[in-house]
Amino acid sequence: MRVSREQVLENKRTILKAASQLFRERGFESVTVTDVMKAAGLTHGGFYGYFKSKDDLIAQALVEALGLPETPPGDLAVLANQYLSAAHRDNFAEGCPMAALASETVRQPGGARAEMTAGLKAQIEFLSRVAPGANKARKRRAAIGSWAAMVGALILARMSDDSELSDEILSETRAWLAAQDQRRQV
Repeated sequence: MRVSREQVLENKRTILKAASQLFRERGFESVTVTDVMKAAGLTHGGFYGYFKSKDDLIAQALVEALGLPETPPGDLAVLANQYLSAAHRDNFAEGCPMAALASETVRQPGGARAEMTAGLKAQIEFLSRVAPGANKARKRRAAIGSWAAMVGALILARMSDDSELSDEILSETRAWLAAQDQRRQV
């Protein structure tokens, strides 16, 4: 029985969403094609009708995961408060793909690295629109520094098995970023 083009596109979106969540939760190497297809509610045999390889799936799942909202937050402090929250820290599957997968992406073939790099560039441009600064270069510097601090803090908070330290990393990074914003606006 043939599947309509609409159903093929819907199946692919379902596969990419499942893969994106599984990869963020368990990493690239710990997730098999069978795991992804099962999570998508499809059979393993249909995988190659949608993707050339697992590497192709990884690259396309990163595109799915790295999507940005249409409008940036009001300012970086709003984003930092959402990003550096216990809820975000604890939700690997739906959380930030940069924090979950950056260290693994370094070991992936070119497609995954290219997509992660494109996502990073887009994130910096996105944040530059609301970052404090007197000119474009200073806004970009603030965006890069703030994003690096947020991603790094989330990684460290997730890594720690000490819940008090984990919470402290999140709250102190939020406070540090807020102080940086105040300093830049003076």
